[in-house]
Order: sequence, then structure tokens, then C-alpha cells
Amino acid sequence: MLSDTVRKYYIGDCDLNCAEAMLYAANEEYGMLLDKKALKTMAAFGGGMGIEEACGAMTGGLAALGVLFVKDRAHESDRIKRLSKEFIEAFKEKLSTENCRKLKDIHREDASKCEYIVVTAAELLDKIVDREGFRG
Repeated sequence: MLSDTVRKYYIGDCDLNCAEAMLYAANEEYGMLLDKKALKTMAAFGGGMGIEEACGAMTGGLAALGVLFVKDRAHESDRIKRLSKEFIEAFKEKLSTENCRKLKDIHREDASKCEYIVVTAAELLDKIVDREGFRG
């Protein structure tokens, strides 16, 4: 399950931010075959892009959706827009906001950091990926 894999990358010895942990976990779980350079693209998205805005767990999940469900470019169909919207709406419904600063105020714990947020994002992403029938 993606939620178990994301824990490994977020809480484990990997020392990854929330956005990185989401993409690394999705890469492993779904066999996306992203190289290190592609995985590093999420480094700047942790901590709400460094300014506590859009949650890194959410942006990492969106990155995974793009890799999984876009063949060439976003404008080839409305699929990625639909899936992105669904993921963001489910994220906000479950966690109350997509804003990093607000999420930290509500859900962050000193010992586990933002584990609850990251695991929740992974569970939501996994539901979409399973429903859409992706096979890595």
C-alpha cells in the first residue's frame, strides 16, 4: 500500500520532505521508473514550497498523477484536470485545507511531524490510482 511506502520515505531514515516522500513512494509503489533527477523535482515543494503555502504532500500526489495519467502533455484530454481536481477536493475535504501553515497548525505533531497529512494524501492518491486501473 502506498501509505506504508510513504511512511518509509517520510518517517524512515530517508530524511525526505513531504513532497519528495510522496513521489518517491509513488515511484516505488506504482513502478513509475523515475530517475533520481526526476525525483529531485519535488525537493522545492516541501514545506508548502518553502513558504507554507500549497501542501507538499498534495503537490507530490499531483506530480504522481501527472506521471501516471498523462501520455504526452496535459492538454491531450481533460483526464489530468479531472483527476487533479478530484484529488485536491478529497484532500481538502479530509484535512480541511490545502494550506501548509494551516495544516501544520491542525495536524502536525512534534514526534511524527506531518505524518498524518502525508499518509492521508497517500491513501487518497491510492484510491484514485486503484479506481483508474493503473498497472505499473
